Amino acid sequence: MTVVTDMADAVSSALSEGDMLYLGGFTHLIPFAAGHEVIRQEYEDLHIGRATPDLIFDRMIAAGCASEVTFSYAGNPGVGSLRAFRRAVEEGVPNPIEIDEYSHFGMISRLSAGAQNLPFVPLRTFVGSDYPEHNDHIRMVENPYESEPEEIPVVPPLNPDVTIIRAQRADENGNAQVWGITGDITEAAFAADTVVLAVEELVDEDVIRSDPNRTIVPGSVVDYVVEEPYGSHPSYAQGYYDRDNQAYIEWDEISQTQEGIEEWLDEWVYGVETHADYLEKLDTGQFIDLLPKSNYATPIDVGDY
Repeated sequence: MTVVTDMADAVSSALSEGDMLYLGGFTHLIPFAAGHEVIRQEYEDLHIGRATPDLIFDRMIAAGCASEVTFSYAGNPGVGSLRAFRRAVEEGVPNPIEIDEYSHFGMISRLSAGAQNLPFVPLRTFVGSDYPEHNDHIRMVENPYESEPEEIPVVPPLNPDVTIIRAQRADENGNAQVWGITGDITEAAFAADTVVLAVEELVDEDVIRSDPNRTIVPGSVVDYVVEEPYGSHPSYAQGYYDRDNQAYIEWDEISQTQEGIEEWLDEWVYGVETHADYLEKLDTGQFIDLLPKSNYATPIDVGDY
């Protein structure tokens, strides 16, 4: 049964130290507020996973939450490196982390295998690449058919203990609707043992039923639902608010040192009790600048049956 709650309760109820935690969302709908709550509750020894880790991984790694990272592409998008990520890998600061790297399609393929309860899935995109030489999880199997290539790379399933995803809206049963880039949200939800869903707004079941094709995660796989407006800041939520590019630029300076990140965490994560408190600390005018222009899809008649 899906439980409607707040993020603090969802995280503490769903997550245990040592768990594999996957944070879904590609480009937008990144669960920043949830990641901050994990930091705030001082979790350690987590195996964290994400396609395009973004700033939230830099913060979680610098806070000492992670001992292992499974990912595809790590960087501050459009700016540069994730400096805390690099320090942990290269210098063991604040603690050493193991890394397990894939292409984006490799990550999605692992989640897809996990969602379908498959022992592995083949993917042609690793043919001729260097990935198999550097990642023991990528292996070659003989092609059972009379076709090329004779061997095909395969990846194992990825089944997170906990997946945290975001969506624009959902009902109280956890039926989640997304528009814009859907990314890895569906696969990450179906692959996990426990799913925490955070949304910009909770809506009536009638709203969800009025446009069922937007429902990409059914409530049957969701354990906790959290209504958390602006929970993806400084990322964006399509149709709700834009990406806060200045925050990404500023992070490049903040993350120059471990001490700089710790000062930021003290003020913006440990120094606030909730995501709502975090939002109150931000400049109100900042949100006005992030409001997108309206661009409505053409209505359709789904019929009354």
